[in-house]
Amino acid sequence: MEYFYTIQGEGVYQGKAAYFIRLAGCDVGCVWCDVKESWDKNKHPDVSVHNLIDNIKEYPVEIVVITGGEPLMYDLKYLTSVLNDEGYRTHIETSGAYSLSGQWDWICLSPKKFKLPKEEIYKKANELKVIVYNKHDLLWGQELANTVNKDCVLTFQPEWSKEKKMIPLIVDYVKKNPKWKISLQTHKYMEVP
Repeated sequence: MEYFYTIQGEGVYQGKAAYFIRLAGCDVGCVWCDVKESWDKNKHPDVSVHNLIDNIKEYPVEIVVITGGEPLMYDLKYLTSVLNDEGYRTHIETSGAYSLSGQWDWICLSPKKFKLPKEEIYKKANELKVIVYNKHDLLWGQELANTVNKDCVLTFQPEWSKEKKMIPLIVDYVKKNPKWKISLQTHKYMEVP
């Protein structure tokens, strides 16, 4: 759908410069999705991996983030192999609704209740990012925390349209459960494209 160099606005790598590749296509259907225009893959032209690499080389990039839509709808072995060969760190942001493919330095699993992750991804996730749309998502997040590996970083992130209401609940929860961290969409606060 699009590719661009910017600042990672959320999660563990928040604040780091990163090149984003947003793949079109998604059937998870989050009501709060802020890139619904990514859902229909037929509305976006194909771009070759080598054209992407040429664009990435224009910037002092260390981290390349593959996101979507839902990126795991595709077999990402070739893309990540080429990125690895070029010396880039490969990160993915995924709901985990499809089987994991590719070689990843960082896996951010952001599960959705509408289409649950494949079992295999829970143990491979480096970061569990639970979007908090209502107070029940905090309890659901705790259930998910019991399924990931012991080194997985646990983060709660308020859904953008509900952030004023959800942040106090998240702060209170994290204070009582300090294994969790808070993730904010700082790129939206700072208006970073």
